[in-house]
Amino acid sequence: MSGKLYGTVEDSRRKEMSGLEFVQGLVDGTLPLNTIARTLGYDVAEATKGRVVVTAKPTEAHLNPAGTVHGGLSATLLDSCMGLAIWSMLDRGVTQTTLEFKISLLRAITPDTGVIRAEGTVLTCGRRVGTAGGRITDAGGRLLAHGTTTCLIYDA
Repeated sequence: MSGKLYGTVEDSRRKEMSGLEFVQGLVDGTLPLNTIARTLGYDVAEATKGRVVVTAKPTEAHLNPAGTVHGGLSATLLDSCMGLAIWSMLDRGVTQTTLEFKISLLRAITPDTGVIRAEGTVLTCGRRVGTAGGRITDAGGRLLAHGTTTCLIYDA
C-alpha cells in the first residue's frame, strides 16, 4: 500500500466521473483512499463493473480481547467491497450510501491467516436501490465471512 494517497475526493470532481471511473481511480492510486483504509490497513485492489476486491493483512492491531481479529475488520472490508461494487455501476452525478448490511463470521481470523480478500459483487442495481453480496477468503480460498448489503442510490 505504500505510495497510496488518503483523504476524500471533492464532490465536484466525483460528480464528473462515472462510478466505475471513481472506483478504478481508488485502485490505480489517482484518487485517495478513504482514511479508514489507512487506519485499518486495507487497499482497494481490483475493480470492474459490478465487482470490487479489497485486501488486507490482519495484524495485532486488529485483535479483540480474545486474541482473534475483531469482527469490525471483516464488517468494514465487506461494507467497502460491496458498496464500491454498487458504486461501480453508477452513472456520472450519481452516488450511493449503505442502508443496511448483514455479515456472517464463519472462521476465526488471526495475524497468521495472512492476506485476506474481500470480493463484492452486485446482485441487482436499480435507479434507487442496489444490492450486493460479499465474501472474505484467505489465500487458500477458504471462506472466512460473507455478507449482503442494500444501498440507497441518489443524485450526488
